[in-house]
Amino acid sequence: MTTNGRQAAKNAALIAGGAAVGAGMVLLYAPQSGTETRRQLRHYAKKTQVQATRLGRDLKNGAERIIERGKTLVAKKNAPRAVEAA
Repeated sequence: MTTNGRQAAKNAALIAGGAAVGAGMVLLYAPQSGTETRRQLRHYAKKTQVQATRLGRDLKNGAERIIERGKTLVAKKNAPRAVEAA
């Protein structure tokens, strides 16, 4: 792994760690009951799951379109060309 790759991995780990600590602090100091907090967490988890599913489907469809477009371009490039007689 290159130095830039290590630095990027370190930064990603720090961000993820900070997010985890922040989430823990929010749960400790939440102004609502544990039941309400768990309900909210389930709601946000379900919402995130739906968004991730949509994003995955959109990415898959986009990749399929790009692949088909590439196949079309390759087929056009490899197609024999008619020679016009003068």
